[in-house]
Amino acid sequence: MAFIEINNVAIKGISVCVPKEVEEEISSPVFASRKEAENFIKTTGIERHRIAPKDVTASDLSIPAAERLLKELGWDKDTIDCLLFVSQTPDYILPATSCILQDRLGLSSECYSLDISLGCSGWVYGMSVISSLISDKRFKRGLMICSDTLSRTNSMRDRTSWPLFSDAASVTAVEYSENSSSMYYHFGTDGAGYKAIYIPEGGYRVPFSEKSLIYEQIEPGVYKNKTHGIMDGLAVFSFAMSKAPKSIKLLSEHFKFDYQSIDYLLLHQGNSLMDDTIVKKLKLDKNKVPYSLQNFGNTSGASIPVTIVDQIRNQITSRHLKLIGCGFGVGLSWGSIYFETDKICCPPIIEY
Repeated sequence: MAFIEINNVAIKGISVCVPKEVEEEISSPVFASRKEAENFIKTTGIERHRIAPKDVTASDLSIPAAERLLKELGWDKDTIDCLLFVSQTPDYILPATSCILQDRLGLSSECYSLDISLGCSGWVYGMSVISSLISDKRFKRGLMICSDTLSRTNSMRDRTSWPLFSDAASVTAVEYSENSSSMYYHFGTDGAGYKAIYIPEGGYRVPFSEKSLIYEQIEPGVYKNKTHGIMDGLAVFSFAMSKAPKSIKLLSEHFKFDYQSIDYLLLHQGNSLMDDTIVKKLKLDKNKVPYSLQNFGNTSGASIPVTIVDQIRNQITSRHLKLIGCGFGVGLSWGSIYFETDKICCPPIIEY
């Protein structure tokens, strides 16, 4: 079992940046009628999503969030020892986008910089990596950035995927702290299900060609080419229903705490039907489960911090909180984290 306990690390701040452009699902041209749009909203809970301009990348969205957080924390850039960039839409195939961010943010050339290729579970996995680096005091401070421009991976002519996904960046600042509470983790992977969410062409297994750009009609209202994401909705739903609640229960049982006693459960924002079902399986008070998907859709690895800043910013900046985060999806990959915060820095969502 993949359980991890990490000590001596405190989350000091969280910031989020999203594109200014908003597409309302009720008037989206991807739907054939208003009724179709209404059915989508009712089923998914998503009312609108954010779209980055064509020349804006995941790193571009990350810069304002990082700069704002560093300024509000009062952290000198030379004190940042490590930077992690978690994304599946990097700026380039190579080099690593974390190297580009180190330079653009003006961090020290001694800064440990690393890319992690993960999507929906990315924030939880990223937190485990950066916390492990800091917990033994070799590094004192770090930034963990989760950012994706998922609009690049989906067809604007696909009513099943285009309205689901949104572009966003999040930055989580962590620091060595001997008086901090423990972080608990549980992880899982099922690579046999990788085709439930994947992009068929454009990598090295099936390289890009001119044929990759040819659009095909998959079904009425669904037109895409081989560089666009494919998602098996039923398989993903079944996977989430099985793994997410089980992971949270295993986390609670292994580390001997009552998940019912937490202040908030922060779920990956896939769709409301999926998350509602997970909450019912856990028999958890709905008031403890905030949603941000109505305004931001599925923001991949950034969805947990987006929910924090959008929904519980007043609480996380003013009092001590006990929290569980659970990310699940592309991979197939999942992870849960128990963590506590104490009046952390959390600026309002930034628009870029």
